[in-house]
Amino acid sequence: MNIGAIITATVVVAAVGLFIGIFLSIAGKKFAVETDEREVAVREALPGNNCGGCGYPGCDGLAAAIAKGEAPVNACPVGGEAVGKVIAGIMGQEVVESARMAAFVKCTGTCEKTKDNYNYTGVEDCEMMAFIPGGGSKACNYGCMGFGSCVKACPFDAIHIVNGVAVVDREACKACGKCIAKCPHHLIELAPYDQKTFVGCSSHAKGKAVTTACELGCIGCKKCEKTCPNGAITVTDFCAHIDYEKVYKLWCMQRSMSATRYSLKEILILSICLILSRLRNFPAGIFISHSNRCLLFAD
Repeated sequence: MNIGAIITATVVVAAVGLFIGIFLSIAGKKFAVETDEREVAVREALPGNNCGGCGYPGCDGLAAAIAKGEAPVNACPVGGEAVGKVIAGIMGQEVVESARMAAFVKCTGTCEKTKDNYNYTGVEDCEMMAFIPGGGSKACNYGCMGFGSCVKACPFDAIHIVNGVAVVDREACKACGKCIAKCPHHLIELAPYDQKTFVGCSSHAKGKAVTTACELGCIGCKKCEKTCPNGAITVTDFCAHIDYEKVYKLWCMQRSMSATRYSLKEILILSICLILSRLRNFPAGIFISHSNRCLLFAD
């Protein structure tokens, strides 16, 4: 055995390894990409579901957008207010209060309440129903088909098919929006979590056709639109729709009033504005500034 050859080989390998280590170290410093420490901290604060509900490609994309100031600190629908507060602390900002949202399926046509035109046997997928005569077996061509494409798309197990109709578990829903994108009839929308009143129908058919197909369908009579004191319900194309943004603004105003003591003069001014806002020709938005306080009413 040639001891000299072994020593020579060992020295060469060690030298090559040392050279590569030094080269990589220099290259790493030379071509290093600077990382915003805030972006890293924000990414760690995000839940990591990568659902895309924020509108960005995963949590990494949202963290980068927040660090650059391109997205609000409470943009993550999954993390909600708690994560928003943590990120606001990282970014040195205040959290703008926003309502918790949850998905709602605008159809209540269960198996007992709606009719079928024929018995369907085949692929159980809502998106495939576009190729089926009449868009499916149900007499209502606007309602939930009940094959669960939205159920398969939900990463939080927050929506299920119950008695032929998709139903959202509002406690489990994170408002990621994946079910909304999957529904071919566009029946699912986001509504405030505290919302108690909904329109459970999306049919645009006329009254007789609606009642023939479903016992719970909206016939577009406009009674709800006429009786709503806040003008938050409108009937378009024979179907009622609730303006959740308007409802939320009114809720914020009521909560603000209940939490703040106003003088008799302020209450009188606000009452007059509420009355005037019901007039068609009166401006929709009213700001009242008095005693360094601001009352907001949005009609």
